[in-house]
Amino acid sequence: MFSFSSIEQYQEQLKSGSSTCSEAIQFYLDRIQQTRHLNAYTQVFAEEALERAAFLDQKRATGEPLGKLFGVVIAIKDVIAYKGHSLTAASRILEGFKSLYSATAVERILQEDGIIIGATNCDEFAMGSTNENSVYGKVLNAADESRVPGGSSGGSAVAVQVHTCMIALGSDTGGSVRQPADFCGVVGLKPSYGRISRYGLIAYASSFDQIGLFGQTIPDVAKVLEVISGKDEMDSTSSRLEVAPYTNSLKYESDKKYRIAWFPEALEQESVDPEISQAIRQLLESLKEQGHQVEPVHFEYLDYIVPAYYVLTTAEAASNLSRYDGVRYGYRSNQPADDLTAFYKQTRSEGFGKEVKRRIMLGTFVLSAGYYDAYFTKAQQVRQALKDKTNLIFKDFDFILLPNSPSIAFPIGEKMEDPIAMYLADIFTVYSNLTGTCSISLPLFRHSSGMPFGLQVIAKAFDEVSLLRISDRLMRSK
Repeated sequence: MFSFSSIEQYQEQLKSGSSTCSEAIQFYLDRIQQTRHLNAYTQVFAEEALERAAFLDQKRATGEPLGKLFGVVIAIKDVIAYKGHSLTAASRILEGFKSLYSATAVERILQEDGIIIGATNCDEFAMGSTNENSVYGKVLNAADESRVPGGSSGGSAVAVQVHTCMIALGSDTGGSVRQPADFCGVVGLKPSYGRISRYGLIAYASSFDQIGLFGQTIPDVAKVLEVISGKDEMDSTSSRLEVAPYTNSLKYESDKKYRIAWFPEALEQESVDPEISQAIRQLLESLKEQGHQVEPVHFEYLDYIVPAYYVLTTAEAASNLSRYDGVRYGYRSNQPADDLTAFYKQTRSEGFGKEVKRRIMLGTFVLSAGYYDAYFTKAQQVRQALKDKTNLIFKDFDFILLPNSPSIAFPIGEKMEDPIAMYLADIFTVYSNLTGTCSISLPLFRHSSGMPFGLQVIAKAFDEVSLLRISDRLMRSK
């Protein structure tokens, strides 16, 4: 009889014969069907997943060595390539396209006997904070179906939230894993830039993008992170640093006292929900009483984070999305065109959604002659200043604690007509992407409205071991 509380417990069931991979897949397929109205999935690989489960059950029965992710059921965001399967980035422009290869992260999951159960809905080309910018329609938050699940990886967050998979992969360019994790009450990890290969991840902003993970527990997230991390010859930006045994590292956590920083400018902002601020302050006080060093750190760059982020990411997006022209693959306009330029314009105007077009135009503007130095160069200088300030902070502290969002999940449609308000909602998450640090959203709190919200913990780049350790401690003590 299948039941799931953790990957470790599940794999013990498989080894003892008290459950099978086939039972697990059938359970999750039934859950997907029961929660279909939430619109979390763009595709479900039902037949394929059942066949792979049967293959893995046979492998166990014959006594063959089993992979680290044996039988683990994983969903992937519809921006991550899986050979022979549709890959659309929730956009009309990639209508009918099937991937010719698999992302490195997917390959590593399959090599370790994992099962990919489906592709999850998202904001088009990962551009959005609500999962309302999708050609497949909006995703609903299971905690309150009148509210957004967050974005852009909202489908992945909801897939874990309603137990349709054990782990889901998303992508995080400016908070697209942590913010939906916050809104949906699950764990959401953004590793350091370069920790996981970006090969096979559709590019939004190449110097920001990073594959991230959603799960219910820290050990589960750590186990999958350990498998998919590491150097990849197909991605020159992937780190050559050794990948630590993340799962085992959790077992050796002691009563170590940490040095924790927090930004008064963040918790004292008028836009922050008083309950969010109060909950984090109470946690900080509790950590201090436990003997940790907890101190406020003045952070003078907070107001510059969002403008710098949107200047740089839209510039990179304008470049990356120029390849979608309707000539070689994807959507192609049927309207007659006088020349190739007119054809491109028609195809891209019809194929891209409103938010994607807005960001392409903004990026093209900041890269244009006469504005490049005023916007793009200045934003790069802000990014460097942020990195320098962050490096100084991490000389004296182990972690930075922040909210993920100024508010809990907001009603569907509330911010769609005000893109500036939408962009400003990313104020606390884009910081980690600008600096390349690793960060996580932990589902520790409950609002008086009944909605969940989380704590964002940030550690220095490539210190996922410490980040996972403190995260596990905080989750166990909640």
